[in-house]
Amino acid sequence: MTVKPRLKRHGKKQRVTYRIIAIDTQSRREGKAIEEVGFYNPRKEQTQLDLFAIVTLPKRGAQSTATVRDILKRAEVPEQIGISL
Repeated sequence: MTVKPRLKRHGKKQRVTYRIIAIDTQSRREGKAIEEVGFYNPRKEQTQLDLFAIVTLPKRGAQSTATVRDILKRAEVPEQIGISL
C-alpha cells in the first residue's frame, strides 16, 4: 500500500474547499482517508495544517502530489520543520 498526501474536494458548487488527506494511491479522490492532515480554502487563501502529521508522512515513504507540495511551500512548511519536499 502506497500512501500519498492529496486534496479531497469538499463543499458546494462555486464554494469549494479542500481537505489535505493521506490516502492510498489506489483509492479514488473521495475515498476513505487514512488521516486528515489539514485543509485549504482557495477563495480566502487559508491553510490550516497539522505539522506533526505532515512531518511523519515522508518518513513513512509518502510522496506529495504537486498541488499539495505547492500548498505546503506557500505555507512555508519546509522552512519551519526543516524538510525538503
